[in-house]
Amino acid sequence: MLWIALVDRTGSGLWAAVSVLYFTYVTGLSVAQVGTLAAVSGAIGIAGAPLGGRVADRLPLTRVLISLQILRALASLALLTTDNYALLLAFSAAGSFGDRAANVLTKLYATRVSGPDRVRYQAVTRTVANAGWALGGLTAAAALTIGTTTAYQWLLTGDALSFVAAALLTARCAEPSSPARTIATSKDPAPTTRPANPWRDRGYLAYVATETVLCLDDAVFKVGLPLWIAHSDQAPHGLAPLLMVLNNLMVVALQVPLARFGATTAAARSLLLPLSAAFALGGVAMALSATGGAFTTTLFLTTSAVAFTVAEMLHATVSWELSVALAPGTAQGAYLGVHGLAQSCQRSIGPLAVTAAIATGPLGWTAFGTTIAVTCVFQHRLVRDQLSRTTLSVPPVTVSEH
Repeated sequence: MLWIALVDRTGSGLWAAVSVLYFTYVTGLSVAQVGTLAAVSGAIGIAGAPLGGRVADRLPLTRVLISLQILRALASLALLTTDNYALLLAFSAAGSFGDRAANVLTKLYATRVSGPDRVRYQAVTRTVANAGWALGGLTAAAALTIGTTTAYQWLLTGDALSFVAAALLTARCAEPSSPARTIATSKDPAPTTRPANPWRDRGYLAYVATETVLCLDDAVFKVGLPLWIAHSDQAPHGLAPLLMVLNNLMVVALQVPLARFGATTAAARSLLLPLSAAFALGGVAMALSATGGAFTTTLFLTTSAVAFTVAEMLHATVSWELSVALAPGTAQGAYLGVHGLAQSCQRSIGPLAVTAAIATGPLGWTAFGTTIAVTCVFQHRLVRDQLSRTTLSVPPVTVSEH
């Protein structure tokens, strides 16, 4: 599965770096059309997380993963066949759906095979995935020096082939045991109660809502920092890609060592307090970057990038552990699918939040960091109450042999 993560993210890095350029220069879409395509396909992709998780509680996980990888490959290849806007929108939406569902199912697979070592496994996975993103991005950057239509098409083809390779590798993986699925014969009594439903679990839904806020750090590096630097009179414009590289290098070097501090559920919950401080520091440093000359601005922007990167790594550790610990074993797929909505929704909310902070100025960035910090403290209390509840007692979903 680590090889799959590397191959998958390398392909995604190829496409993520050039998708906007492809739709602009190859298919001839306007800025408004590209923005609408990204927004609509992202909105449809939101459904992939909960639906994928629910299906994985009922069908063999590896087969579902293979199907999703094939869907992603076909959607990518289909983009090469047309410049019709409606078809491009449909193919992009299908790819987005498969992407969000595959992310959740990969996490579910890791949860089932890694057992008590799931936090360390997640840390290693994120390290490998970041290395893949970097490799794909560097390859795309090299291809962009050519700048021809053929170069763009080959990058998209490489993205599709990475999904084919991921599907073939998944076919070699053993099916992990699942507490949600047991084999039942015709002589066994039918289950009298239904599996736990995350949509009726108000505590878990409240947890997912707070997760949506904590995921906003993703928008800082993708939208916030580049735009803030672009509109700054003091910050060197070349600083934006350097801070992105710094973020990537820190994750590769520190994600695994930091994971040891959240190896248990109690330890992961305790990390929410230093996580709160990291978010607050990041917001304040962004605000202070507008108060000085070029050197001071660069110093505070770098400090903010480091703080938000630390927050990103801590939150990845906390989120992985708590999302699984709060989910009943017999409905892990459904619960992790709902948890995946946090990241999906953030993709729509995040850009709006950081652009609002930029428009408001230093006060906006202070409010941005403080809001996430306060949400960390609230989640710390919420999770304590959730973990203190008696675990739901529900029978497994049965799969008949006839």
